Amino acid sequence: MNIQSITAPASFKLSAPLQESPLTEATALRSEICAAGEPWMGRVAQGQTFRIVDLEGNQAVDTIFFNANNLQERYSSAHTIRKSGQLYLGLGSKLYSSNGDVLATISADTCGRHDTLGGACASESNTVRYSLGKHAMHSCRDNFMTALMTFPLAEEIGLEVGDIGANINFFMNVPVLADGELFFADGISGAGKYVEIVAEMDLIVLISNCPQLNNPCNGYNPTPIQLITWDANHG
Repeated sequence: MNIQSITAPASFKLSAPLQESPLTEATALRSEICAAGEPWMGRVAQGQTFRIVDLEGNQAVDTIFFNANNLQERYSSAHTIRKSGQLYLGLGSKLYSSNGDVLATISADTCGRHDTLGGACASESNTVRYSLGKHAMHSCRDNFMTALMTFPLAEEIGLEVGDIGANINFFMNVPVLADGELFFADGISGAGKYVEIVAEMDLIVLISNCPQLNNPCNGYNPTPIQLITWDANHG
């Protein structure tokens, strides 16, 4: 599979149906900012709603979900693609676990398409895709490892670097062409766009607010995101 970085053809900028959320920040349980290029980790209880906001636009957000009550069960791109029949996620999409269970459901979305294939950038992939000189550049895998080695929550529950697995790339545009080529293309998000999920079980959410500078997934300029959680009764 050839992996390249291009400007997406117009045909790949089509979005799934969009739907705004009725929830307001005033009723939120918590609201946090994750700085550009940094990791985040937190709990989202069953029934709670979790929103990821692309504050300035064109920012990829690499995200892994774990079953908080069975950490060996986590988000599976293979199960999600097979069960949903979709390469791209959007409104109404269900996120499936490695056990084939539903982890979460996308309940609101103002972007329209989210990637299941691109994975997380790493020093190794930066070297292969771009140049040897890119090896030392910060990456999403670095973020995941940093969180799992240093965050108190990771130590508390026993998640380790070896638990890093498949991730969703919210707001990221990775079209697959008819000949099977995979591209990291210009984003289709914009300032203030968001995706909102409802947790179908107690979740641990691990995020890398992508620091990638070598392709247009962040518009070559990583920016902050906002993470908002509502209780099941929405406050």
